[in-house]
Amino acid sequence: MKSLLSGQTDTETNTDTKSESVWQKTPFANLLRYKPSKTYFARMRVRGKLIRRSLETQLLTVAKMRLSEMEKAERQTADSMTAVAGGKMTFGDALAVFRVRLQGGQTKAKKPRSKAYREERIQALLKSWPTLEKTDVRKISKADCLNWAAGYQAKFSATNYNNTKDSLKMVLDVAIESGARYDNPANFVKRTRVIVKEIKLPSQEDFQKVLATIKHKTVADLVRFAAYTGMRIGETRKITWQDIDFENKQIAVRGDELTGTKNWEVRRAPMIPELKTLLEGLRDENPDRKPTDSVMSRKEFRGSVKTVCAKLGIPYFNHHAMRHLFITRCMELNINVGVIASWVGHKDGGALILKRYSHVRPAHAAEMAERVTFSNPEPQAVVAA
Repeated sequence: MKSLLSGQTDTETNTDTKSESVWQKTPFANLLRYKPSKTYFARMRVRGKLIRRSLETQLLTVAKMRLSEMEKAERQTADSMTAVAGGKMTFGDALAVFRVRLQGGQTKAKKPRSKAYREERIQALLKSWPTLEKTDVRKISKADCLNWAAGYQAKFSATNYNNTKDSLKMVLDVAIESGARYDNPANFVKRTRVIVKEIKLPSQEDFQKVLATIKHKTVADLVRFAAYTGMRIGETRKITWQDIDFENKQIAVRGDELTGTKNWEVRRAPMIPELKTLLEGLRDENPDRKPTDSVMSRKEFRGSVKTVCAKLGIPYFNHHAMRHLFITRCMELNINVGVIASWVGHKDGGALILKRYSHVRPAHAAEMAERVTFSNPEPQAVVAA
């Protein structure tokens, strides 16, 4: 039998066919623990159908929350499918099922912000296509989708358009799964190319001017920390003193307590010399600190930096620009892109860095160009990054 929420076949496999010793019961109904991987699983029946699915966590507190969401999602979906069985399904009916699936963690959007963004795209879709929600899914044609796309694409950015178009397709996929229609007319709507904006970073001179002009030391400390680590703003806010390893010159980047970092993994960020000096100074200034205290007392520097940049006549830069600055500086120093990728939390071995971050500042580019010559009969070998 096929689960409409997960889109995966979930047959009833008798646990007796496998060793019972690998499954550990918990004090909570419908919640099991798989001993080999220590991962929690949901096991429940909805309208006679046995559903067993990984909750993708080894933490009991997280497993309980995800189990509750999954139970609600499965039961509401079963109710929705029963209500429309044998009758028509409107886009709103399919959307209701998709929203339950979204909030239950059964889509690619796993983290709270990803779920919220998908809901924002849905709201934009409904606003731009006012009659869509009450339309029978069988009456939504290829021409309807293409006409909507032409109007929407002309008004909004490529990223906005692509994600809103994808939302339309995903909701209509629910209608196909339910048997309300055979094909998906949104498949004829093509994604548009996203043109990556040129990244403008402060020069080293301008960066130092900003640091020297900022009034509050805690703000300047946050700017330095962001630039010296390349961490995302959410990761920076979660760094505590127990994450700082002065002996090995590393920082454990854990991210949110429930959802972790962007790629769900804990990583070790390097403690470059300037960062070590900064952290040692903060440590000495806070002798009564607790291991669970945040290293950075400030959560953001947007307002202060914007004021200083305006005063100095320097283009404004935000927290994420400091991530770009860190990666760019590493590349200027010819650090291997695979190493940089591991430092900043990319799982692609450096592919994104080569594609997106291979820019260098004009001054550095000009300096590198001076080294290129055809007159030297014995050019020095260049070590590939």
